[in-house]
Amino acid sequence: MTPNIKPLIAGNWKMHGTSASLSSLEAMATGFAEAASDADGVICVPATLLERAAGVVEGSSLQVGGQDCHPAEKGAHTGDISPEMLSDCGAIYVIVGHSERRADHGESDGVVADKAKAAWRAGLIAIICIGETEAQRKAGETFNVLEEQMAGSVPAGASATNTVIAYEPVWAIGTGLTPEIADIEAAHAHIRQHLRKQLGAETADSMRLLYGGSVKPGNAGDILSVENVDGALIGGASLKAEDYLGIVGSVG
Repeated sequence: MTPNIKPLIAGNWKMHGTSASLSSLEAMATGFAEAASDADGVICVPATLLERAAGVVEGSSLQVGGQDCHPAEKGAHTGDISPEMLSDCGAIYVIVGHSERRADHGESDGVVADKAKAAWRAGLIAIICIGETEAQRKAGETFNVLEEQMAGSVPAGASATNTVIAYEPVWAIGTGLTPEIADIEAAHAHIRQHLRKQLGAETADSMRLLYGGSVKPGNAGDILSVENVDGALIGGASLKAEDYLGIVGSVG
């Protein structure tokens, strides 16, 4: 953790969840404050659930967010959703640049940056995802990849109030594999240092840096104790209240 930065435990339900899943969200909202009074929490649900999810968490310490957005406010973009629409449904955050969007939809760093700026336009906090593939890691290119992604995906104007950076090694997402703690520490230190050059020390030193990639209750404590790790972006473990709250309880 970084002193004076309130950690964020973010869940990403991806393409999971129907009306029946809202009972799990309700359990998360009920248990969140008890599990960790010194952390923020958000669950990024499918757009089909967002408005109802916002109603479920209303009055609790938990917030909801979207998983993606189109850069435009409105227009002829069938099937897309604007950040203004997400905000209208009750979203506080939106994930942009997740590796699955980059890979499955060919999203470039420039597109991710445009989406982040659009999120700010709508008053949302952008969770900008970065991370290397297994091939890039084995080639020793991790730091170069992270620098390139930050330079291209994190727009000027990014601040601790409108942006969160999530480091997710692509090879660790949903695989059960996690980097060594020393590797996580080195990557997050490098990200912080690069952001100092890109955004200035004051902004970089107050921005939340999340780790994502097979985070679960059993390893969350070790990961969240790492310097410059200011929370987690969680996939599968955020689908079950017991697992999500177990990770939240590791804060501290």
